[in-house]
Amino acid sequence: MLILTPSLELLTPAVLASPRVRRNRRIWALSLSALALVFALVLTRGGNAHFATKKPHHRTTHQRAVPPVGTDPRLAPGWDGDGKPVTFAFAGDVDFPAGSNLGQRLAADPATALGPTVPKLLSGANLTMTNFESALSNDHCPDAQPKKYVFYAPSTAVQAFEGAGLTLVSEANNHGEDCGPPGLQTALAVRGQSGYPILGIGEDAAHAFAPYEATVNGEKIAIIAATQVIDSDLQTAWTATAHQPGLASAYDLKDLVSAVESARRVSDTVVVYLHWGTETNDCPNSLQEPLAKALVEAGADIVVGTHAHVLLGGGYLGSAYVDYGLGNFAFYDNSPPEDESGSLVITTTGRRIDSVTWRPAVIVDDLPEPLTGSAATAAIGSWNGARECTNVTATPTTPIATPTTETSAAAQGAT
Repeated sequence: MLILTPSLELLTPAVLASPRVRRNRRIWALSLSALALVFALVLTRGGNAHFATKKPHHRTTHQRAVPPVGTDPRLAPGWDGDGKPVTFAFAGDVDFPAGSNLGQRLAADPATALGPTVPKLLSGANLTMTNFESALSNDHCPDAQPKKYVFYAPSTAVQAFEGAGLTLVSEANNHGEDCGPPGLQTALAVRGQSGYPILGIGEDAAHAFAPYEATVNGEKIAIIAATQVIDSDLQTAWTATAHQPGLASAYDLKDLVSAVESARRVSDTVVVYLHWGTETNDCPNSLQEPLAKALVEAGADIVVGTHAHVLLGGGYLGSAYVDYGLGNFAFYDNSPPEDESGSLVITTTGRRIDSVTWRPAVIVDDLPEPLTGSAATAAIGSWNGARECTNVTATPTTPIATPTTETSAAAQGAT
C-alpha cells in the first residue's frame, strides 16, 4: 500500500524549484494517477473490485452444487448435508431354516445365532442392513403358500439381528409372505412390539413403502425397501395396496418412485434396498438396469439389493452408487458360487459417495468367514470384474439426477 506523507518544509520559490521537490511532484502525480485508475475500476465493476487474491479452494469435489432458485437444496446432486460422513454396511440374504446350522443356532441362543463373524464384517458402520429371506411365524406356518421353497422363522430372529449389530432388515422379498396373511400379521405385530425396523411390509402400501429414517452425525438418512421378485401367481395377493396389507412391490414403479422423491426432499442421503435379479445369474436382468436408472433419477443416492444368491457387479451410475447383487450373507447354501459372501461398506457425506469397500467372505457352515491375504485379493478382483456386464462404472461420472428428474419421474409415468 502506498502511503503519501506531505513534507514539513516551507514551500519557498527556491524549494519549489529544487530537484527534490520536482521528484516529489512526479511521485504525487503518479500516485494520483494510480488512485484515479483504481477508482475507475471500482466504478466499472460495480464496487466489487478485490484487492487481495483469494486462496485456491482445494476441495473442489466437496463444493455444494446449487439448484435453481426456489428449489429444495437437497435436490442438488452435490448436496452434502451437515458435511459429516455416515458409513453404511449392506449385506445379502439371511435366513434360519429349521434343521440348518443357522436354524439350530437360533433355537439354542438367538443373541449369538449369527456368530462372531457377522459383526466383524459390519464393523465401523453407523447403519447396517441385510435382507431377511423369510416369513416370520412362531412355531408353525399357518398358511404355507403354494411354492417350491417356503421359508419361515420365529420372532426370535429379531434378537439374532440385534445381537449381530444389524440396524434393520428388509422383508420385501419373494419369501416375505410365505406363511400367508397370518404370517404377515405376525411379522407386523413383532415389528410393532419390538420396535425393531423391518422394512418393505405394511398394513397398506403407504406403510410398506414408508422409509426407515434416522439422523446420524447430523445427516438425515432415509432407507426404503421394495421387491421386484414375487411369484407371478402370488403377485396380486402379496402386493400391498391402498386397502390390502402386503409387500412393497417394485413391479409398478409409481409408489416406489413417489417414495424416493418424497424422501429426497427431506433427507440428506436416500437409500433403496431391493430384492431383484434372476437366481444364479451374475449379470443384471432386463428389469434391473432400467429400475436402477429410474430410482437414481428420482433421487436415490445408493441402490443395492439381493435375490440372485450370487454376487453381481457394483459401481457408479452417474454420481450415485448401485450394486446389483450382494449375494448370500448368512445362508444355508454352502456350495460355490452361492457361498461367495461379504459386506458392502459405503461412506457418504450427504449425497456425495466418499468411499466404497467390498469386504469379501465365504460361507462356512451357514456363516460368513471374512477372507484375508491372497484369497481376499482374488475375491475383490472377481467382485470388481463382475461390473463388466453392467451399466455402472468404477468411478463417478456426471450426475444423471437433476431437480427436474427428482420431482417429475412419477408424473412422467415411469414403468
